[in-house]
Amino acid sequence: MPVHRAGFTRLRAFTTVAAVLLAILSLPRATPAAGAAAPDVPPRGSAHMGMGVVAHDGQDGTPTHRTARTEGVDVSSHQGNVAWPTLWSSGVKWAYAKATEGTYYKNPYYAQQYNGSYDTGMIRGAYHFATPDRTSGAAQADYFVDHGGAWSPDGRTLPGVLDIEWNPYGNACYGKSQSAMVSWIHDFLNQYRARTGRHAVIYTATSWWKQCTGNYAGFAADNPLWIARYASTAGELPAGWDFYTMWQYTSTGPTVGDHDLFNGTVDRVRALALG
Repeated sequence: MPVHRAGFTRLRAFTTVAAVLLAILSLPRATPAAGAAAPDVPPRGSAHMGMGVVAHDGQDGTPTHRTARTEGVDVSSHQGNVAWPTLWSSGVKWAYAKATEGTYYKNPYYAQQYNGSYDTGMIRGAYHFATPDRTSGAAQADYFVDHGGAWSPDGRTLPGVLDIEWNPYGNACYGKSQSAMVSWIHDFLNQYRARTGRHAVIYTATSWWKQCTGNYAGFAADNPLWIARYASTAGELPAGWDFYTMWQYTSTGPTVGDHDLFNGTVDRVRALALG
C-alpha cells in the first residue's frame, strides 16, 4: 500500500529533531576547572579586614563618643591607590595596609598605601589576612614579615596585625577545631615575635572568636586587640581583654570605607609604634 508523502515527511522531521535533542543531552556537562572557585566564592587574595562582619554580625549605627580617640583607616587592594592627603585633612592620623594573605598573595597596591600614608604624616602599619587551612602559622608569619610586615623602631611604624576572622573561601573556622585554631594562632604570634621583637596585634570579631577559639583568653596579656563591630559601641570583647586598642566601626566611611578608632590620643598611637 502506498505511504502518504506528507505523513512520511512529518515523521522524518520529528525523528531528526529527536535525534538532535538526544545528542545535545548526551554531551558532557561543563564543570569548573580544577581548583576553580564556586561562583559565590571570591577569588583568593581578595579578602580584607571586616569582609564578613556585616553578614555575620550586622551593623547598627556608628560611635557617638569620640573624645580621646584617634581616627584611622585600614585599606587593601580593594581600595586601590588611596587619596592620603584627603584622609589626612579629614582627621585620619593612622593607617594599616594589607600586605599579604596566606603564603600566596601580596597586595599590588601595598607600596602606594603603606608609603603613601607615611609620606602624608600618618603612623602606619601592615596586616596579614590569615588562612589557617593553607599553611602553618609560622610559615604565614614569615611570609608576612618578608613581604611588608616587618617592624622598625622609627616611632611611626606600628606592629603587624594578624587579621583572623571568618573564612570568605569556605568553612568559617577554616575546618579547624577550637584547640587547633588556638595552636595555629600561637604559632603565628610566636614566629612574628621571634622575627620582629614585637607582639602582633590581633584583629577579630567577638562572635568569630567565640565560635572558632572557644573564647580563648590566653593572648590578652601580650597582644593588643583590634575589635571589629559596626555599631555605636564596641560591645562585648573576647575573653581576657578588658579594653580594645583599636576598633573598626564601619565599612562605609568617607574616602575609603573601613574606618577605625584608636582607644587614645595620637600620643598613644605613637607609643604603640615605639613599643
